[in-house]
Amino acid sequence: MHPVPLVATSRGYPDTGYPVENIHFGSIAVVDAAGRLLYSSGDPDAMVFTRSALKPFQALPFVLADGPARYGLTLDELALLCASHSGEEKHLAGVESILGKIGLDEHQLECGCATPLYYDAVGLPPPAGRRWRSVHHNCSGKHSGFLAWCRLHGAPTQGYVDPRHPLQQAIRSTLAEAVQMGEDQLPLGVDGCSAPNYAMPLARLAHLYARLAQGGRDARLGSALGDLFDAMTQRPDMVSGEARTDLAWMTAGQGDWVAKIGADAVQAIGIRSAGLGIAIKVADGAVRALHPATFSVLEQLGLLDARRRELLEPWRAPAIRNARGNIAGEVRAVFTLKPELSPI
Repeated sequence: MHPVPLVATSRGYPDTGYPVENIHFGSIAVVDAAGRLLYSSGDPDAMVFTRSALKPFQALPFVLADGPARYGLTLDELALLCASHSGEEKHLAGVESILGKIGLDEHQLECGCATPLYYDAVGLPPPAGRRWRSVHHNCSGKHSGFLAWCRLHGAPTQGYVDPRHPLQQAIRSTLAEAVQMGEDQLPLGVDGCSAPNYAMPLARLAHLYARLAQGGRDARLGSALGDLFDAMTQRPDMVSGEARTDLAWMTAGQGDWVAKIGADAVQAIGIRSAGLGIAIKVADGAVRALHPATFSVLEQLGLLDARRRELLEPWRAPAIRNARGNIAGEVRAVFTLKPELSPI
């Protein structure tokens, strides 16, 4: 991996300027729907774990098998299969509804328990003494989809996160075919929710999102990708949550942008009208650097009109504040995309 400086943090006083304190390195790939690399920064071929940016494609085997229709899932519920939700009431209700439709409950979820992302997003402390359930985990929607696949195919619901389970084998083979790589070329890891996760070249992740954005127009996975794109873009609040970036990007895109963040500073975005896929990885996993980098990519690609700039301004150069709430610096993108034109 050969990352380059993407984002700098500064510290100082408004009247004397903000000298640079830290540099976050990373890589960016921008491809078209045909898989051609159009712009890059750093190493577009860097192998990166996809983390939660993989979620729409982990849902693919279930969607390809017509699972959502078989179980009567709503658009909101399909969006939850792709979500890193915030644990808001509507998210919990949606996950419980999916589980009810497949005849299971949260005790079969193997994602573990975690504090809802809502509190960190809105800057509130979690309630003292509260005990969290599996449905509160931000990946519980994805896991309910995993269980739905198991019920649909008569596979064991216990141990569904094991890489040897038929579900995970189906996900791996479907993903390998989608990215046109051998299964043995996708390094296997384990995600924070205990599910298998895969690494791939950053440009391949960008290509997946270019194809997801094209939805029904994709030659190989059209109807399934179309359903997933529609669910994510029509209900971005179910994919993400209040005060979070994926909701902000997709709201600004007004049905044209599909976005999914991944842990340790991975971001993927598909732009339908421009026929583009974008993938970003901050090498040290610093999420504070990811959002200004994403804003800068969108800006450099000419995708931000006045309305979108205003909506996304909080993510352009977030202020660093001290314990008194005073501004002590900022986090700002420092890269320039390099034009490319080559097959990935």
